[in-house]
Amino acid sequence: MDKITKRLPARFYRTSSGREPVRVWLRELPVADRRIIGEDIKDVEFSWPMGLPLIRSLSGRLWEVRSNITGGRTARVIFCVDRGEMFLLHGFIKKTQKTPQQDLDLALKRMKGRER
Repeated sequence: MDKITKRLPARFYRTSSGREPVRVWLRELPVADRRIIGEDIKDVEFSWPMGLPLIRSLSGRLWEVRSNITGGRTARVIFCVDRGEMFLLHGFIKKTQKTPQQDLDLALKRMKGRER
């Protein structure tokens, strides 16, 4: 039996204190929403590279996983790719059509912080 390997393994961004903000955010969501987002991240891990409708390039080296969750809501997980791994930097429920600048700024800050 052939073993299918991940093309882009996902890793949670971790702060200097060891906190994983995306993991914390996911745990606060209802189980059904966590399952949907998790399946979408898994699809990226096994099918990278890919594009719309699941993945969209943001600014620079940032990408987003686009998940349609329960209640007609939309969730986003912003990530970067480094050394063959997907680093999950920030997750949020989208409330406007355009990704809020503060969410982009936070993801950029986390991306730069992990590069040190």
